[in-house]
Amino acid sequence: MAKELVFGHQNPDTDAIVAAKAYAYLMNQLGYDTEAVALGEPNGETSYALDHFKAQAPRVITTAKNEVDAVMLVDHNEPQQSVADIAELNVTHVVDHHRIHDFNTSDPLYYRAEPLGCTSTILRKMFIEHDVEIPAQLAGLMLSAIISDTLLLKSPTTTEQDKTAVVALAKIADVDYETYGLEMLKAGTNLDDKSAAELIDLDAKSFTMNGHEVRVAQVNTVDIADVLKREADLRAAITEENAAKGYNLFVLLITNILNSDSEVLALGDDDSKAAVEKAFNVKLADEKANLPGVVSRKKQVVPPLTEAFN
Repeated sequence: MAKELVFGHQNPDTDAIVAAKAYAYLMNQLGYDTEAVALGEPNGETSYALDHFKAQAPRVITTAKNEVDAVMLVDHNEPQQSVADIAELNVTHVVDHHRIHDFNTSDPLYYRAEPLGCTSTILRKMFIEHDVEIPAQLAGLMLSAIISDTLLLKSPTTTEQDKTAVVALAKIADVDYETYGLEMLKAGTNLDDKSAAELIDLDAKSFTMNGHEVRVAQVNTVDIADVLKREADLRAAITEENAAKGYNLFVLLITNILNSDSEVLALGDDDSKAAVEKAFNVKLADEKANLPGVVSRKKQVVPPLTEAFN
């Protein structure tokens, strides 16, 4: 059986990296020849989780065709979020919890998509279905991914299955998930050593919405005002990115992980900014607005924006 690479989306978050490691491990146990890789370096939060559970980060790749003919995708399906040469590869498996958009293959494939809070929640179910034991180290990483994606089970994307998975994985990993989870999330909010260009690219995804190219980035913090002290630099970095990449709209969501509120900074053409106002029922003031209770890009940002553009 030919080797296949397993990876999550570009600018990987904790779930993208952990899901790749978890799915590659599961598929190896089932007889496949797989390797988990990443489409970017781990962020601070992910590095904290990897260090805590003494796990190695996957190696980073920019192309895959030079190594393999087939790949497995986790935590994404949209081509613009995937490896640069995805069009030249055969996608054989997908495990995801996002919308399905602009995705097609020439051959049949295994596709598992469930509207849960985290891909790692789906993967835990798959381990159970295949009667494969989850090692303690991997359980700790999968726990970290669910905590990350659900903001310690406070995000509106959280389901009962995510809660069940957190409790079960914490038991295997032998950690107090609430204490560990808060420390992990805080580790991801240390932004002082990041430039403005790095900040807007830490956790960013591209979307096509009715012909408009939209970039949605999210920064987690414990103090929104502290991030906005760098507003001039952030605006300059976003403006440069819009010009270089041809985005019609760049949305930066600055989220307070302690109170689950966000501030949005939206830069783009007038029609796109009008779509932001329509999507969130707000009036942008100096291209900014407060979004109380908005923490999830997947559930609270992308769907209303898509509807507004349509």
